[in-house]
Amino acid sequence: MGLGSQADRRRDHQADRAVVALILPLFIGSEIYRGSSYGPSHPLRVPRVSTVMDMCRALGWLPSARYRTSPRAKLGALAQWHTPDYLAALQQAEREGDVADDARVRHHLGTLSNPVFGQMFSRPATGAGGVMLAAELLANGTAAVHVPGGGTHHGLPDRANGFCYLNDPVLAILALRHAGLRRIAYIDIDAHHCDGVQHGFSGDPRTLLISTHEEGRWPFTGALEDDGGGNCVNLPVLRGFNDTEMRAVLDGVILPHVQAHRPDVIILQAGADSLDEDPLSRLSLSNCAYIEVLRGLLPMAPRFLLLGGGGYNPWSVGRCWSVLWATLAGVEIPEQLPDPAQDILRALHWGGGGRPPPAPHLLTTLLDPPREGPVRPEIRARIARLAQRLRA
Repeated sequence: MGLGSQADRRRDHQADRAVVALILPLFIGSEIYRGSSYGPSHPLRVPRVSTVMDMCRALGWLPSARYRTSPRAKLGALAQWHTPDYLAALQQAEREGDVADDARVRHHLGTLSNPVFGQMFSRPATGAGGVMLAAELLANGTAAVHVPGGGTHHGLPDRANGFCYLNDPVLAILALRHAGLRRIAYIDIDAHHCDGVQHGFSGDPRTLLISTHEEGRWPFTGALEDDGGGNCVNLPVLRGFNDTEMRAVLDGVILPHVQAHRPDVIILQAGADSLDEDPLSRLSLSNCAYIEVLRGLLPMAPRFLLLGGGGYNPWSVGRCWSVLWATLAGVEIPEQLPDPAQDILRALHWGGGGRPPPAPHLLTTLLDPPREGPVRPEIRARIARLAQRLRA
């Protein structure tokens, strides 16, 4: 029997690659993050997604078969949750480089938090397109997808909010639902409460929302007593929140609630502003705690979507999202970075603002030293209260 034609072998190879793509986690990124910034005085002036892409490529973790370029979401898709008037105002502000007074007041555009900049529509629309592509991939057999440009969890239907012009976690949940994945668990470990996502799904029993966030931190929502109509688990944590306390929260709150929900898909918003080095919070996690959360959640659903979110220290956020991709992709994290990867970290800068230089380990390693500590009585009491609510 012959070996078959070259065309047959090519088709077989393409089929094999398609099967592998279904099994292996995928990474969705875009070059738009490299060339855009919220402006020289904004916390999001620092590079983040581009750093992750560069680090993962330098370490050989991002071959072409694992990478997808994020499309820009179309207006019709964005209008599933955002109002047409708001989307039109956002596009007009990007096009004209300015915003009228009525749009500034009505849509919170052109403010200190939500400034006018050259990609203020196209950049968030690319993040939204990435999560929508991820939803399609997950519905069609891919087990896990990382979209570090996603996680803008503050955006509201008719206005920008907290650096977030669109709310891609909400759009991801809607896209997953449209694809037939009904039961969704959304876990958010950003330092700031996911007020926009709770606004979108409060009271929806098919969607479990869990948020750990710093107490007394903007947007000042997500109180322990706020169950969002029964499907929201809010755990405000104290300044100095450490790895041991996060482990206690993971075992006592997050995993039991997810297990009880039996989700078709888990979304983890891994905002890196809960790390010790972040300038916009006072929490003290290491990226080891993020890895523990990811590893704990991965076996609990057949599909997994990993998002970025906050994070304003360019070294810590780039390292954190890189080690999470390594964990998702099942590759080994080196103890010491090779020179090409170190060069990427050494080239980063704050872009102004008078911040201190990075600690030496932020330039030579990816894994943080663990930041263990006591589990304070207030944290234990809050864990017990949420556990009791679950049993009830």
